Amino acid sequence: MTEHDQEDLAPFDADVPGPEELARKIGQLQREIGQLQEAVVSHAVIDQAIGVVISLGGLRPDQGFGVLRTVSQKTNIKLREVAEQIVAWPAGQELSGDIRQALETALSEAGSA
Repeated sequence: MTEHDQEDLAPFDADVPGPEELARKIGQLQREIGQLQEAVVSHAVIDQAIGVVISLGGLRPDQGFGVLRTVSQKTNIKLREVAEQIVAWPAGQELSGDIRQALETALSEAGSA
């Protein structure tokens, strides 16, 4: 390789990240993958809970999501956690008293709308 060839490659060497930068980027990408995996699972549970809610109240899917959101807001419990309890409820797990009461109220309000 001539001196001129080495000079042409020099700008590319400056763009190559060092080991610390690569390790940082890998860590960042691993965190993003974990967040995306959690989001996919959370979305599936919420969709299942919407199904339970619309079956209970004879509602449209958009109303079902509204009921979940209302229950979450009234109980101050994350939407995903409300959805998890509602999905487990038909299989025999009990709903917490707060969620049960808020769900009954929200279903009643949505059904009369």
